[in-house]
Amino acid sequence: MVGRGASLPVDSSSSCPKHMTYGPCGGVGFDGSCEIDAATRCAFVDIDTVGWRRPPAPTVVQSPSAGSERVRALLGERPLVVADFPARAVDARSLEECVAAMAGPVDAVLSGDAGPARVQFAPSYRARLIADADMLPFIGLNCRDRNRVALEGELAGLAHAGAGVVHCITGDHTHTGSRPDAMPVFDLDATELTALARAAGHLVSVAESPTTPPVDRRAARLREKEKAGAELCFVNHCGGAEPVARFIAQARMLGSTSGFLPCVPVVLDEGSAHLLRTFTTLVLPPGYLESILSAADPREAGIAAAVSLSLAMLQIEGVVGVDLSGGAAPGRETEHAQSLAEIAHRLKEEL
Repeated sequence: MVGRGASLPVDSSSSCPKHMTYGPCGGVGFDGSCEIDAATRCAFVDIDTVGWRRPPAPTVVQSPSAGSERVRALLGERPLVVADFPARAVDARSLEECVAAMAGPVDAVLSGDAGPARVQFAPSYRARLIADADMLPFIGLNCRDRNRVALEGELAGLAHAGAGVVHCITGDHTHTGSRPDAMPVFDLDATELTALARAAGHLVSVAESPTTPPVDRRAARLREKEKAGAELCFVNHCGGAEPVARFIAQARMLGSTSGFLPCVPVVLDEGSAHLLRTFTTLVLPPGYLESILSAADPREAGIAAAVSLSLAMLQIEGVVGVDLSGGAAPGRETEHAQSLAEIAHRLKEEL
């Protein structure tokens, strides 16, 4: 049994490159190694799950944001179709074109950052642009690039900018991705950021990786994030519907109350497949990539595969939506957005 209130060994947070208190992150190697040093074992994989102890300041809870209320209303009506936002970084025209292609069938877009493009519009500004273009923004906020004061400012801005959900993550280390020259911050980790976001009035989502070590304690880690304020959980790629169902069952046994949104891989061509392969500790259903890329029409095969897997995910008790996950090859962002809309349209017809 995981130690519910286990104390963190003194050297664990100091030996973690991200200075995490509530580790481990989702970047642990399948062998238990640190995401930025394969020769070093993650400081958290061999200790008990660290229990949530206290929220960081401020502790004054704001009224629910308008965006969070809108999402709660949608969740009360039907499953959500969320899609990873494929727009080019710091390109407002690309953002508008992608929203125009997706609006209607897609309920919301998840917009964070990705390894190939660490430099992005500020989260609150990005949320405002997406909302102004008539799309509901789910905004990823990471602890890599901002200290707690800057994060508090972004959270305040996101409430005014119309963010429906704030997706709280610790974030990949700067040694990975396009800007290894940048200084990492990691003043907080995802669990601590969750408490700040909840206090700021946001509906908070977090991520968990069921196939990433320590596999037997990933559900317990989600439970501690819930105690900090998380209400939604994006389930990272873990091999299909059956592994997602097992993870949710494990979480429920520990008292989890989250709504779950499993990630559904979207592969339409070799470019989107290449981007998906860059995801940390990616586990796809057996033969998923190969069957799409070898098809006579990979785009059609990829759309059909995403619809089929989404329908299987939505049959799982506790699943409140799906995330069409992945990204576009450079220069094909709008085309990818159109395909995401097609997946969402077919999925809703089936539902």
